[in-house]
Amino acid sequence: MKDQRIFKWLEAGGFLRIINKGKWIERGSVIHAKEIEQNTYLLFVEIKDSTPNDIQAFIVEFESLDSIGKYEPLQIMFYMSIKNTQDLLYFEKYLEIPADQC
Repeated sequence: MKDQRIFKWLEAGGFLRIINKGKWIERGSVIHAKEIEQNTYLLFVEIKDSTPNDIQAFIVEFESLDSIGKYEPLQIMFYMSIKNTQDLLYFEKYLEIPADQC
């Protein structure tokens, strides 16, 4: 999986890049967040110092966008660890990522 291409695509798709400063995820990890419903966010997280292909995906509820990267979510509704391109296919329809970008 080509992580950097995916994260560039996420940023181009309206995802915001947030550096984690809280305790919920390891400090310094990079969070890519997009609001999908009011106060409900789709997150893709690059864990600091993890293997290159280790990405975590969440659907979570936060009080606001400003809470992401500072506080724990109010609720975790979905979690998935993405370790290879095959795992990313579960998000293909929602994200509409062209196959040549994975």
